[in-house]
Amino acid sequence: MANKVLINRKQLLEMIPLSTRTIYNLEQRGEFPKRIALTSRNVAWDLSEVEEWIETRKASGIQAARPGNTIEA
Repeated sequence: MANKVLINRKQLLEMIPLSTRTIYNLEQRGEFPKRIALTSRNVAWDLSEVEEWIETRKASGIQAARPGNTIEA
């Protein structure tokens, strides 16, 4: 088994510009890599799983709606 690189919450939030609550909700729905409990107060994520999630999102072509673009000229 290859060595796994784990990232903490601060590192995750630097990579994924979402709120902690949004990430938690995605995890609960099975749409984001699950956190790993290191201790009762410390969690981490597998870096390779997070990077894979990012690549999957990029490849999916999902586009966020742009607010304010409802008026057509």
